Amino acid sequence: MGKDSTRKGRRHKQPGDPYVTNYFIMRTVSKGTVMNMEAYRNQAEVLVKSYLLADPLIPVTSVLGGILACKMVYDLTQLVSMFYFRTYASLTKIQRSEWNNRGMSTVHAIFITTMSLYFVFWSDLFSDRIAGPVTFRHSPLSTFTLGVSVGYFLSDLAMIFWLYPSLGGMEYVIHHSLSGIAVAYSMASGEGQLYTYMVLISEITTPEINMRWFLDTAGMKKSIPYLINGVVIFIAWLVARVLLFVYLFYHVYLHYHQVIEMHIFGYLLVFLVPAVLAIMNLMWFGKIIKGLMKTLAKKR
Repeated sequence: MGKDSTRKGRRHKQPGDPYVTNYFIMRTVSKGTVMNMEAYRNQAEVLVKSYLLADPLIPVTSVLGGILACKMVYDLTQLVSMFYFRTYASLTKIQRSEWNNRGMSTVHAIFITTMSLYFVFWSDLFSDRIAGPVTFRHSPLSTFTLGVSVGYFLSDLAMIFWLYPSLGGMEYVIHHSLSGIAVAYSMASGEGQLYTYMVLISEITTPEINMRWFLDTAGMKKSIPYLINGVVIFIAWLVARVLLFVYLFYHVYLHYHQVIEMHIFGYLLVFLVPAVLAIMNLMWFGKIIKGLMKTLAKKR
């Protein structure tokens, strides 16, 4: 009795069994899906290697990609702000443009700072352990990254000129022009990319500066977050825009025999751009110290 019921309870899978048929269909679909995904991945790799990271096309694709990315982030900032920030609706047209512009610059700053820290401190591309002048080293990825940054500087400069002087005065024009020229030359020639990335690490202060403006515009100038942000700006500026530039000039001094081998234009950029930016950074740093001291005095 027990054996018979066991036999009756067991279901033997026959070739025409619907369960078996469904099993084989699912295996076939899964295998087909995996093969399609693999094919798409291979096509994407070919596209990236053949076009986006192909040496002759890197400057064009990266700059255009940077400009397109800036436009997308600008529009996305506008869209998100309309739904999630009540302050945005009460802003003037110029203030909304600056709000969106600062969202764009924040995203660029996070991107380029991350990539710069990687190339300067973690990547072996510019390591002294590798033979050959450090001033002539570059890779498709390092060049592409600089091209994206050039696209940003072009986009931001265009907005500064279009809304001048609402988004910044002549100091911003000088800063962006010098930075854009230096980054563009390094991207196109492959020279001095290490020093270009060292300077670009200073973009780490941009999100904090933008946050200060956002908090001020939102009427939170007397809040604790505003004070904390001010302290963070002071520390980040001291490290990334003062001490880091000292390290940059020291590195140039140690590798001067390699720097002097660069093209005369690149040679001048290595000294001129960091020097001018360092002076501007010190001037702004003085204003930051005064502003922070004034804020701390009010809190007392």
